[in-house]
Amino acid sequence: MTQQLENILEVNNLQTVFTTDGGEVRAVDGVSFVVPKGKTIGIVGESGSGKSITSLSILQLLAKNGKIKEGEILFKGKDLRKLTDKQMRDVRGNQISMIFQEPMTSLNPVYTVGQQISETLIIHKKISKQEAMKQSVEMLKLVGIPSPEKRVKQYPHELSGGMRQRVMIAMALACDPEILIADEPTTALDVTIQAQILELIRDLQNRLGMSVIMITHDLGVVAETCDYVAVMYAGQVVEYSDVRSLFKNPKHPYTLGLLNSLPRHDVDQEKLIPIKGMVPSPYDMPIGCRFAPRCPVATQGCHSKPPTLERVANNEQIRCWMYSDEWDGDSEVTLYGEKRTVKG
Repeated sequence: MTQQLENILEVNNLQTVFTTDGGEVRAVDGVSFVVPKGKTIGIVGESGSGKSITSLSILQLLAKNGKIKEGEILFKGKDLRKLTDKQMRDVRGNQISMIFQEPMTSLNPVYTVGQQISETLIIHKKISKQEAMKQSVEMLKLVGIPSPEKRVKQYPHELSGGMRQRVMIAMALACDPEILIADEPTTALDVTIQAQILELIRDLQNRLGMSVIMITHDLGVVAETCDYVAVMYAGQVVEYSDVRSLFKNPKHPYTLGLLNSLPRHDVDQEKLIPIKGMVPSPYDMPIGCRFAPRCPVATQGCHSKPPTLERVANNEQIRCWMYSDEWDGDSEVTLYGEKRTVKG
């Protein structure tokens, strides 16, 4: 009998919109996923797919022209959307923390590293400046920064990119959060430092028992760090699965396209197979399936009616007409050189 995992976060039908000169843009459109306690979920997709806006919506850190129009964000059973600003500030940085993409722009250049970590501790833990500075040194030690007593007095520009990212992780973990959101935590770093940062996050997760939401466009990062993965395209989740099933048997044409556009060492590969076309403009979304204009097997039905996210075998979810009884194409299709038997 499979043990039922406890979900620490549930996002249900999240819709986030932005008011622009060109009209209302729906950046996140009906996104749903769960984060099991102590596990890592990857949210993956191309730039503009809505990954970062989803994470900013969870923490309600949207720009002034953005708002959550619909949906629930249940953290330990409580809807974060119903909290007051003060209650949300208590959650943010304390119970749910975030590492942002670029540490140099996320850290304040006029304050020392120690002052910035201390601020989080003083606000949420209500401790003295002296005690906060002492704990800041301990946090730098925890994330593997050498000579933490010296580094705590330095400014962000005095540190390397890898060290600044470690400082961001130290700040995010200062109050022992239950969920860590890591938004492209290795984007600006070289490959060796990337591996160190990912290993550090994984090690700290195991040690502290927290859940992680890993926002990335890099499927290699997903394979290395995640237990579950939500694939996003044009503001929607198109596939949700445990990570092993996704890599072994990707179902959505977009997921398969992403995997086939990556270089692989386990197969003899003469050239990469790119996904043709571009992500649609948020001002001009296709009427039917949003991936249909780029999909090599799209039918007339795919272009005329949007599919819903349906549960298939082994708790996997898929947003594709191929896996429904309404599929109006062939029962066998060829996707990126691979033959597939589908419903129909």
